[in-house]
Amino acid sequence: VQLQASGGGLVQAGGCLRLSCAAPRKITSVFSMYNMGWYRQAPGEQRELVASITSDRTTNYADSVKGRFTISRDNSRKKVYLQMNKVEPEDTAIYYCNLIPPGQWGQGTQVTVSS
Repeated sequence: VQLQASGGGLVQAGGCLRLSCAAPRKITSVFSMYNMGWYRQAPGEQRELVASITSDRTTNYADSVKGRFTISRDNSRKKVYLQMNKVEPEDTAIYYCNLIPPGQWGQGTQVTVSS
């Protein structure tokens, strides 16, 4: 199952972006049962989980984004979102949406934060 992330772009430090991810048709009927996550991979770094949301909407965040990013889900639309506020140059990375634990990786979306 590959999920495609979208919504990335170039943003100035202190700005905001909203990423979105749509569940593929294969899992739409059971989407609400999955725990979902947003991951990111910066150049030269390993991919890391930055935000997660369970089937009952419990959320968790990496310390580096806590208080700035918000993950949410819309089960009726089969979508997961990542609201990124007060972005920092260190947030520059390719962002991916995936299950938890992750399945096959889909196409991520590039986020570039300029200082």
